Amino acid sequence: MDFRQLRTFKVVAELGSLSKAADRLRIAQPALSRQIKLLEHELRTELFVRNGRGMILTDIGRMLLERTAGLVRQMEQVRDDIQSVGGAPAGRVVMGLVPTVSTVIAARFARRVVTELPDISLRLVESYGGHLVDWLHRGEIDLAVVYGPAVDLHLTVETIGRDEMVVVGPRGSGIAAMKQVDLDWLVAQKLILPSYTHGLRALIEKALARKGLSLHVVIEADSYRVQTSLVEEGLGYSVLPPSAIRDEVLAGRLETAPIAKPGVTRELVLASPIDRPPSIAMAKMSSLIIEEFQSLVSEGLWSIQMKP
Repeated sequence: MDFRQLRTFKVVAELGSLSKAADRLRIAQPALSRQIKLLEHELRTELFVRNGRGMILTDIGRMLLERTAGLVRQMEQVRDDIQSVGGAPAGRVVMGLVPTVSTVIAARFARRVVTELPDISLRLVESYGGHLVDWLHRGEIDLAVVYGPAVDLHLTVETIGRDEMVVVGPRGSGIAAMKQVDLDWLVAQKLILPSYTHGLRALIEKALARKGLSLHVVIEADSYRVQTSLVEEGLGYSVLPPSAIRDEVLAGRLETAPIAKPGVTRELVLASPIDRPPSIAMAKMSSLIIEEFQSLVSEGLWSIQMKP
């Protein structure tokens, strides 16, 4: 196996198509197909099932991808760093964002990258925190903005700050006039929250357990966009970071109220794999995303309490 073959295999596996992989790698499709066949011949097994829908990994193909994806990324970053020495940062960076962060910062962050760092190819991935952490451990993504606690992630982490959650209700619910919401009041309401596997649900459950309270969840929705739409329909209340529903509140579609102290807060962290140093491009992306959070706070678009 050589690096070129493994890189080709990784891209084909990610895209599920030889033609799409050929476009990304700028290599003729027959040449890519030949590399895959040579790799399969060397390993004496099929790595893909070919059908009309594209290239689907076999079980052995999935195992090879899991074992080699991180190694391929490291080799790509070594090449990018060598090309970046003495010049502008260059290379490819894959950054993951949890949905409540992505909706606020993704567009403006991407705009800065395109404007200020044209030699860096940025790929943004939106997913739940658990998935992003798993992909960081496997080396499939380079950076991720996720919710902590940081000590539980077993990654290289930098704490950005703490995000204070608020209760979210539909228009006309009257909670906007409330100075604060007690947890006792919250548990008496119909709630729309993520499932037990979601970090926010665990955080809320933990806060309630300290007071001996339990939730009345009428609908579980792991997508915050679904949560907000259901709240807008008047089906219940939710608990979310205020920055994620700022536009809906300004438009009068939702109302919010703070939770009485000690409240429900989440630690927001920037994480990267613990087993390899950051590339030059990754380091620049890290600095840039922190700057964007600071700008959001100074502009009043994010309520996070930034780390000093």
